[in-house]
Amino acid sequence: MITFKGKLAVTALAATMAATSVAANEVNLYSARHYDSDQAIYEAFTKETGIEVNLIEGKSDALIERIKREGVASPADILVTVDAGNLWRADQEGVFQPVNSETLNSRLPDSLRHPDGHWFGFSQRLRVIYYDRSEFDPTQISEYEDLAKPEFEGEVCIRSSSNIYNQSLLASMIEYHGEDGAEEWAQGVVNNMARDPQGGDTDQIRAVAAGECNLAVGNHYYYARLLNSDDEADREVARKVGIIFPNQSGRGVHANIGGAGVVATAPNRENAVRFLEFLASDTAQEVFARSNHEFPAVDGVLKNPVLDSWGNLNIDDINVSVLGENNPEAVRIFDRVGWR
Repeated sequence: MITFKGKLAVTALAATMAATSVAANEVNLYSARHYDSDQAIYEAFTKETGIEVNLIEGKSDALIERIKREGVASPADILVTVDAGNLWRADQEGVFQPVNSETLNSRLPDSLRHPDGHWFGFSQRLRVIYYDRSEFDPTQISEYEDLAKPEFEGEVCIRSSSNIYNQSLLASMIEYHGEDGAEEWAQGVVNNMARDPQGGDTDQIRAVAAGECNLAVGNHYYYARLLNSDDEADREVARKVGIIFPNQSGRGVHANIGGAGVVATAPNRENAVRFLEFLASDTAQEVFARSNHEFPAVDGVLKNPVLDSWGNLNIDDINVSVLGENNPEAVRIFDRVGWR
């Protein structure tokens, strides 16, 4: 396996990729996922198929721009990224081509697939609510909608509006409550913020543990990482914080995805489709769950003790393509309510 990391605009790396891009036993990945655990998936794919994986890593926007800039000469076969919002943006730029695979259509639920097969979701990321175990009664809140209630003024920590996870959460609120209802909710959350939006998801959890706020919003796997950390201080943070899976009696907890699609100009299309099909295999699905604490996209796949301890969750089954379609309006709402 060839792995290139660091700045994307490295001429030597691009030349190497281009020179090998049409080899019959290779597939070229441009990936915005930066998890060492994904290497295990690449190695398992090569062992099973004999197809070598060439990898370039970068941020989603940079990879999309690179593919556009390279045009028909791009060596990229697959774009891998996180969040339906990023997949939607790539699709809007013409990055993907449709794929009709019986394997993908049968193993992945409709909610995690682009309606026309332009991209597919292979892991699920739940956006949950965290609370201070010592200061907050979790029976007070059971839905995302509750975060906007005036009684929680000054109690909420959350990331900035530029964060794609928050954009997709608001996009889901648009789908369920309309633009006016979503804007009312976003304004309520702004009113309840304990501090200006800052940091990443782990920082929100740490803020709750430190007593800076009683409530926070973040993806579930950041919490699972703290629980399983080799650092006792991390585990202590997790023990101070409780987790709520919102809307269990209704539509279910909001889920987003890690996903991928075949690039429109892919020189190794057949290998690319085989790779996507491998991502839907039990082997790859178990790596997502076991190593990065993501929920599998395929039903019945073994997870890990942390995920299993949360029981059978009601997960929103809205087609995640809607999250991308509603993204522009979500961004406009954030701007209007002053969510920075």
